Amino acid sequence: MAEDLRIGVIGCGGRGRLARHAHKPGEGSRLVAGCDIRQVALDDFRANHGDDAFVCRDYRDLLAQPGIDAVFVCTPDYWHEEHALAALEAGKHVYLEKPMAITVPGADRVLTKAREKGVKLYVGHNMRHMSFVRKMKEIIDRGGIGEVKAGWCRHFVAYGGDAYFKDWHAEQSKATSMLLQKGAHDIDILHWLCHGYTKRVIGFGNLTVYNQITDRHDPSERGDASWHLSNWPPLSQKGMNPIIDVEDLSMITMQLDNEVMCSYQQCHYTPDGWRNYTIIGTEGRVENFGDSPGHCVVRVWNRRCNYNPYGDEQYFIPEVSGGHGGADPAIVAEFVRFVRDGGKIATSAVAARNSVAAGCYGAESLRSGGKPFDIPPVDPANLAYFQAWLEGSN
Repeated sequence: MAEDLRIGVIGCGGRGRLARHAHKPGEGSRLVAGCDIRQVALDDFRANHGDDAFVCRDYRDLLAQPGIDAVFVCTPDYWHEEHALAALEAGKHVYLEKPMAITVPGADRVLTKAREKGVKLYVGHNMRHMSFVRKMKEIIDRGGIGEVKAGWCRHFVAYGGDAYFKDWHAEQSKATSMLLQKGAHDIDILHWLCHGYTKRVIGFGNLTVYNQITDRHDPSERGDASWHLSNWPPLSQKGMNPIIDVEDLSMITMQLDNEVMCSYQQCHYTPDGWRNYTIIGTEGRVENFGDSPGHCVVRVWNRRCNYNPYGDEQYFIPEVSGGHGGADPAIVAEFVRFVRDGGKIATSAVAARNSVAAGCYGAESLRSGGKPFDIPPVDPANLAYFQAWLEGSN
């Protein structure tokens, strides 16, 4: 085997721990450098990857280290664009956590930089590796429900008050919208299952609950965004972010470029937490119940009936190990293989940009009283560059 890929991580804590799946010395890849503004994250990085690992607080110092082949960018959303552009400019292959940027122009700048530098950009839409999503994709692509005509997703975010309204996620200036930050996954999956990208979007939503909570932490303090399902009901939450100006209830309707109609609903104060997708075709429909392996079933209806809660086909999704239902180790393994050997990949940087666009313009629509917005197309040069990766020809 060729020498291991040498990988750096910008943003070692939080989502950055995902990169640990790439630390397999002697098996193709190893983590050799980590950057974070918090010392506790750097200490943890060295504890897991050896005292000889390079650590720093400034990402530019990491990028200046010789011999680093690829970089994970797992910092907060509002840093994604700057850190990705710098890594790409340095000639590094990049794993970029979603969303790839918090504006459409920012996402386009990242695509353009990767093309100009001729390096690989991989965006962390790990839901494309979730077992139940893959089962739904398999059923749809083999014609199990005929030609897709409609799709929707209902996202019940039980932990919304804990995870997204106690820190920077609650601020438009840092997250743009929960339609982008949280919804980027779901919009991407709707696009993937329905074989198209949003060309027009209209939205409605509001900040309906968390603005009523007056117990806020001091601006100088780091918010506790850990998840506690025992925090109930929502208005009993404490220690909220000083600034809360993103919506906790959002709904958008999307017209795709293949004329499929999709809708997405997101609520951050439901008692239960899961995603429910329904895709309807000319010969049936498919829907998931639950989204955690071992606690999830995908059902297909393809014969006319009255109420039939079990469908005509049922596919129980077995338990698997690894974060996000096994998707985390799978997506890291694909990234490492992609950088080392090339070939087809399940994720798409163009699709990631288009999920950013639908989320951003959906938020603009709901803040404009439901005004419809057309999505600007991807630069044709960028489209051609990244399409080659999807086809495995680059």
